[in-house]
Amino acid sequence: MPRKTATQQISRVARPRLYEQLVEQLMDFIESAQLGPGDTLPAERDLAERLGVSRATLAQALVALEVLGVIDVQHGTGAVLVYRPNVPSVLKGLREHRSRLPEIVEARSTLEVKLAELAAERRTDEDMRAIDKALDVMAEEVAAGAKGAHGDELFHQAITAAAHSGVLAQLMSFIAEMILETRLESLGQPGRPEQSLASHRKIADAIRVQDSEAAAAAMLDHITLVSDVALLK
Repeated sequence: MPRKTATQQISRVARPRLYEQLVEQLMDFIESAQLGPGDTLPAERDLAERLGVSRATLAQALVALEVLGVIDVQHGTGAVLVYRPNVPSVLKGLREHRSRLPEIVEARSTLEVKLAELAAERRTDEDMRAIDKALDVMAEEVAAGAKGAHGDELFHQAITAAAHSGVLAQLMSFIAEMILETRLESLGQPGRPEQSLASHRKIADAIRVQDSEAAAAAMLDHITLVSDVALLK
């Protein structure tokens, strides 16, 4: 009896993305090392050697875990474990984050461009001092080798306050947690903290001279810059 030949095409098994493989390796390492909340991961150089990857690749995976709140990367201390989830839940969180990134960027480019425009029109001297103080904080963080995430957050909060729009401020508060994800992800890119600080200064300069059109354009350029991330591709 002749053998039957299958004619239906067999679908290929999708290969896990590199970041998924590395995150899984990191979670396995955390498990095998029996690390718990509050424990610090090895230094990046040591951890990269153990996992057999470059420090640049490892840094992206660590940012991914930081975005999900699994670790807290502290300048001068290293990556501190916040909680120890299972691998499937982490990978699911990463995929969900990746799928909503475009919508977060859309929301930011809509809300924050308008906020910058209004801030230029309505800012007070006190508002301007808050904006400049946020720039100083970020500059100090970046100069110290940190990402500048705290100063970045203060800057955007100061812009929101300077716009004097209660409704827009409420909308920004609603998406604040999602913006934090993109902030950590963007500032984890090589050279990005310095670039982000420079674009912040352009926004502040336009608000200072109360040029609403220039402030809006500078904010749109900034959102475009920070939305360009290599992580999770």
